Amino acid sequence: MKNMNLDLSNLSTKLLPWLQKARRYFGFIFMIALLGIYGFLIFRINTLNNQEPADDDVTAKLKTVQRPKIDQSVIDKIQQLQDNSVDVKSLFNKARDNPFQE
Repeated sequence: MKNMNLDLSNLSTKLLPWLQKARRYFGFIFMIALLGIYGFLIFRINTLNNQEPADDDVTAKLKTVQRPKIDQSVIDKIQQLQDNSVDVKSLFNKARDNPFQE
């Protein structure tokens, strides 16, 4: 195997002509790189958007959800107020029959 010596002065003399030739194509290379990154992002967003959660994950989340609890005394009070207010009761019944009428 050849013995390779890394000499920065030798490297710069070999690299400088190549960089001068590549400068002409810098705009094209930049646009291709930008389009490549943009295409990758669109592909990745589309992939992540189409993923569905696993059934095990859904059931685990549903188990952690706590249902709201309402005291029976509050339910009784609301029903009592609804029964006592005939005007409001008739107003809600009219709204249920035709919600677009004012």
